[in-house]
Amino acid sequence: MHLSFQLYSARNFPPLEDVFALLARLGYRQVEGYGGLYEDPGTLAATLARNGLAMPTGHFGLDMLEDHSRAIAAARALGVKTLYCPAVPQPLWSQPEADWVRLAERLEALSAIYRAEGFGFGWHNHHFEFWPTESGRLPMDILLQGAPSIEWEIDIAWVVRGGADPFDWIGRYGDRITAAHFKDLAPEGEAIDEDGWADPGHGRLDWPALKAALESQATIAHMVAEHDNPNDLGRFASRALATAETLGVLR
Repeated sequence: MHLSFQLYSARNFPPLEDVFALLARLGYRQVEGYGGLYEDPGTLAATLARNGLAMPTGHFGLDMLEDHSRAIAAARALGVKTLYCPAVPQPLWSQPEADWVRLAERLEALSAIYRAEGFGFGWHNHHFEFWPTESGRLPMDILLQGAPSIEWEIDIAWVVRGGADPFDWIGRYGDRITAAHFKDLAPEGEAIDEDGWADPGHGRLDWPALKAALESQATIAHMVAEHDNPNDLGRFASRALATAETLGVLR
C-alpha cells in the first residue's frame, strides 16, 4: 500500500511545476492525475520526471475514455497503469435506475478495451452513488454488479457523505477495491471555508480502523491523499504524509 497525491487537490495553487516541487520536497513519490492535466501528456511526463514523481493512476472522464486512442496514448506517455472513471456530470447524479444500468454496461465494455491493452480500469465514487434509485437499489451496487470486471477506487469520505457505512462496503466489495482516497471530514459545522473537509487524521474518520479493514479485506495498492478544497496546500500535503506514515503506508 503506497501513498499517492491526487493533483485535483492542488488545482487552486498554480503553477503545477511548483506543486510538483513542493510534493517532491515533502517526500511524495507518486501522484494521481485528472482530466484537466492531459492536454500535453509528453510535457507533463517530463515535468513529473524532473521532480522524481510517478503517476501510476489517473482519473479519466467518460468522454476521454470513449476516445480510446487518445486516453491510451496519454496513459502510456504518463506511465499510468490503472484508469479510473471519476464521476458523471451533476445533472445525472439522480438519473433513473435504467440509466445507471446502461452506464454499468458502458463501463464493462470500456473495461474490456483497456484491460486488453494491459491497463487496470475502474470507477471512483462520490456520494451520489449511495442515493437510492426509484426501486431502492443503490447506484454503487448497480455499477459493481453490472460491470463485474471493473475495479473500485473507494473514496471513503464520500461514502460517508452519501450516508453509507464504509466498513460494510469494504467487506462486501473488498476484492474489487484496488485504491482508496485518503481524505477526512471535519466535525459538523467546522471547516466551512474548506467545504467541511479535513486533512487525513485531523477529522472524524477512524483512519487506523479503516486502513486495517482495507489491508485485510481489499487488494489495495494505492492510498491517494486528497482534499477537495484546502485553503493551505502545504499544510494539507504535509499532514497527509505524516498521518500516512503513522499508519504504515509506504511512500
